[in-house]
Amino acid sequence: MENLENKRPKVLFFDVNETLLDLTKMKDSVRKALNGKEDLLPLWFTTMLHYSLVETAANQYRDFGEIGAASLIMVAANNNIQLSMEKAKEAIAPITSLPPHPEVKNALQRLKDDGYRLVSLTNSSNAGVKKQFTNAGLLDFFEERLSIEDIGKYKPHFDSYNWAARKMGIKPEEAMLIAAHGWDVAGAIWAGWRAAFISRPGQQKYPMAPETEISAPNLKLISEKLIALGK
Repeated sequence: MENLENKRPKVLFFDVNETLLDLTKMKDSVRKALNGKEDLLPLWFTTMLHYSLVETAANQYRDFGEIGAASLIMVAANNNIQLSMEKAKEAIAPITSLPPHPEVKNALQRLKDDGYRLVSLTNSSNAGVKKQFTNAGLLDFFEERLSIEDIGKYKPHFDSYNWAARKMGIKPEEAMLIAAHGWDVAGAIWAGWRAAFISRPGQQKYPMAPETEISAPNLKLISEKLIALGK
């Protein structure tokens, strides 16, 4: 197989939540809904991911936000906290108005100026990510905004990455996913993509997955490594 590590990917695909956007505002809102129990936040997120994959495995599809609200109700109930669907949806509503991490805009601009094609690839809905990018001032950086809503299979399902590569008219090995989630970069690599991992606080790569090509604590450092690759 050709060694691609010194060759530029044709398209850079970006996960959105936590990778580009700072989730602090939403985490504060969810924490309040869970009576201030900080330790339940990671459990809520993993429950949301778990049930998105349950939907995919069972050949179902519901909006990621709806799964998030339902998962929040479950986590609350297991900890003797009563939460209605309305209150759960209110708790996660700030997800549409999150700010980008401090280095994100400059890093995206540098990559774009250097000739890279930038595409977002998210488990959020089409309407949801458009609202997120509008509020965060990120719309103009991306050639396309891809949502798994259009295929009905959540990342890290193999088909979601294959679909995204086909949408952009490239081979899997010509794609690189940039994400702050170990499960996401693992899924991309197993689908034949290249991957870069942003090691945001609290995030780890899956030890059983192949190693990512690039790993760094923020998008600035990852962008520098990508710009250094020969054209």
